[in-house]
Parts: sequence; C-alpha cells; structure tokens
Amino acid sequence: MTVAGVAALAVGGGALLMTNNNASAARESANDARKLAAAQAPITISCPDVTIRLSNVPQQARPTVDNELAKMDSQVADAYGQLARRGGTADQEWVRTRVLDPLASQRRSALNRITVEISRVSNRPAGLESLAACTVKRDESASASNGAAPSASALAGEGQAQAGQAQPGQAQPSQAQPSQGQAGQGQAGQAQAGPNRADFVDIRTVRPNVALPAPGSNASRGTFQSRCGRNENKHFNPDNVIVAPGVSNGAHHMHDYVGNLKNDAFATNDILGAAGTTCTNGDRSSYFWPVVRLSNGKAEKDANIPGGGKDGNIGTILQPASATQTFRGSPVSKVTAIPKFLRIITGDAKAFVNGTANANASWSCTGFENRQLKDKYPLCPRGSQVVRTFNFQSCWDGQNTDSANHRTHVTFAGKNGACPQGFKAIPQLVQRITYKIAPGSLFAVDSFPEQLHKPVTDHGDFINVMSSSLMKNAVNCINTGRRCG
Repeated sequence: MTVAGVAALAVGGGALLMTNNNASAARESANDARKLAAAQAPITISCPDVTIRLSNVPQQARPTVDNELAKMDSQVADAYGQLARRGGTADQEWVRTRVLDPLASQRRSALNRITVEISRVSNRPAGLESLAACTVKRDESASASNGAAPSASALAGEGQAQAGQAQPGQAQPSQAQPSQGQAGQGQAGQAQAGPNRADFVDIRTVRPNVALPAPGSNASRGTFQSRCGRNENKHFNPDNVIVAPGVSNGAHHMHDYVGNLKNDAFATNDILGAAGTTCTNGDRSSYFWPVVRLSNGKAEKDANIPGGGKDGNIGTILQPASATQTFRGSPVSKVTAIPKFLRIITGDAKAFVNGTANANASWSCTGFENRQLKDKYPLCPRGSQVVRTFNFQSCWDGQNTDSANHRTHVTFAGKNGACPQGFKAIPQLVQRITYKIAPGSLFAVDSFPEQLHKPVTDHGDFINVMSSSLMKNAVNCINTGRRCG
C-alpha cells in the first residue's frame, strides 16, 4: 500500500499540496533530488482520536458508542485504501474532494450519533464535531530511503556489502527476503506500506537503556507465571472484544491468542468464564497481541479476508518461539488481587498518527535485553531471537474493570515504583514473546492499514479470567517472594 509519488507539503487545517512523480527528477541537481525523495515519502490518513475525548461515557451508552467508533475505524481504513490505490496520480483537489471531505462527512455523522446517544443518559458532550476533519500525514522517516523499504541485504549491511556478503560485525543478510516494497499484493492490488529502512536498527548499535527502581523493604518480590503456549492451535482473528465488542474485524489486523479459547468479538464475560484454556494451570484469562509477519510476499490463508490481505497485512505469519505470561510485584508495596474480567490494553495501535504518549511495547533481541526499542524493529545477530515485551499497567482504580477509553481505570506506577493516589498496586503482567527470524530478514507487526505497520503501534491485550482461588495463589506467591508456575 505504499503511496509513492505523492508529496504532502502542508497538512495543517486540511491544507494539502501534492505533485505527481516527476519523470525528469534524475536530471535535477542532487539537492533537488533529495528534496523530491523527502516529498515522496508514503502518506497516510491522520484523524483525531475520538476515544481521548470520551473518558466518561455512561455504561448505558457504551455499546452504541463502541459500535460507532468501530465504524469510524473502518471509514478511515477505507479512505486510506482509496488514497493508496490512487498513489502517484493523486493531486490536491482529488484528495480533498474524493477522500478527505467525504471522510469528514462520515465522521461528522458518526460523532453526531455518539453525541445523541450520550445525551440520552447524561450531559451532552461538547466539541466532538471538531474531531471530524482528517488530514494526511507523511512518513518522514521514509525520506532517506525514498519511501521504499530496503532489501534485506541492504538492511543487514547498510548498503556497504554486496548481496550475500556481510561486512565484519554485521548481520548476515537473508537472500530469501525481498524488499517490502516488492512484497505481495493485497486485495486491491496494493503493496503493503512499511516498514522502511528507518524503521530498523542493528541492536548492537543501541546503548543499554533499561533502568528499574530498586526494590524497597516492603517490595513484593515474587512472580507467578501462567504457561499458556505459543498459539499452537492457531487461534487467530481480527476482532478486539475490549475496544469493539460485537464488531467483526474491529481491529483490522490479526491477533495471536493464548489462554482463553473463546475470545472473539462476541465473547461475553459468561462465555469467557465458561471457556476452555490453553494454560496448564487452568487460567482462563485471555492474552492476545498482533501477529508478526515475514515480509516475504507470500500469501497466507488470510490473504483475501478482512484483517489479513484486505487490510494490508501481508506475508507469512510467524509462530512465536516462546510466549510467557508472567505476573510480578511492586518494588515498593504488596499487591492486591486483580478483579475478574479486568481488561487492560497496553500500547497504542494508532501511535503513528496519535503520537507516542501511550506507546508502550518494547523490541529487543535475546542477549541484548538491556537495550529496548520503542519505535524501531531490531536487527538481531545470528543466534539471537527477536523479542517483544509488553509491561502492562500495574495500578488499578479499585472500582472499574474497564473504562470508556479503556485506559483511565488503570495506570502505570511512577518512576519510584509507587502507584498514584487513588490507585492500588496489582500484579503486573509482563508478556515476553520471541521469534526466530533470520538475520537481515524483514518483518512487521500487523496494524490498522493507515498505521503503516510501524513498530511504535505494537500493543498487548489482557482480560483477567482467573478463578478467585488461582488469583489468590498468584497474589500470595508474589507477596511472599516466591516464584510460582
């Protein structure tokens, strides 16, 4: 879905200036060519995140509001697809009249329905109409590579080695992996957008950056682990029952699931509570995250369905080499039980356009996990595996198992390890997932289409469905400093 040949010079306030690819660029000066390359970086649709303004939706209104928000996600995905298909032939007037204006009209209607629904049971929310207009966003990080993804050999050798010949100290390139820009085509004949050269970094060039608060005298030093497998039963779907309950393809990308066997868009608490589980200790909790794919252009089984190829998620789905679900304590206090059916999302699936305020996933390599990346994919040396880590929020408001924006009922501890006033320390879930990926091979996390598969959009999801006795056991293990599971 790379939108090359389209220049976005101004996006504020809906202003937009675009030019077609200039066939004579090769004859321009080197400076002009560099400017053109920067202007031709892939672009995407950028819309205000409505959920940020909807932190106090009454419970009675949430089903309708969630459904409208899911429709708005689909509208953005459709608009991005339209823009991507047009590619280099799009100009200012076409983008405004055929993409941005119709999208704003759709969003304005949805926002009006949300306002009316909330007004039925509570005070009328103000200012939602200001969130209707969208702009385009340019992937400036792609400018250095002219908007195209590097080949695997270029990534591994940074263009200094010939194909198949790694320089000393560099990862050996994989000859099997083509450029992402040459990857397989989606349903609408679109190449997958992202990643690009700037989205990858050799982990060996990253400085150690992990600092944890020192545990105090009252710390809860134990851990509790649920062993739930690596999704060997291939439980995949593009739903998200937390954000879009009752909506098929609410995520627009595929999730891996371990634990609860019944998690889909239509899973109620009763369904989850009665389901089977892949966890060896009987934990019925649901643990899920976006799949990672090799950018090899190969058609997966989901190549022609929503959440897969129809949403720009292309390539071979990688099964994790390992996936651990570990709960740990607080460095400053004992922890209290996690309430049943508590829902937590960590990270932000829309961080590429929303900004990084809620981004929280970390990428690294085995043997280098004191070096964590938030907005880059790691290139790991031979013998080292790619690692994704999600450190979930560990402070709960003591009342709610969810919130309208799925964030305000939980939060992170401060730098000193203590929870903010009004919040209680709960066991912190740490998801650690590893992958065997050949050095130099391109890969990407599934994402909403308009998020361009950026690593910063990675996120993890958790619904606690432990029995009260199992949760009590977990809390006791953690608070008494034992390692259980």
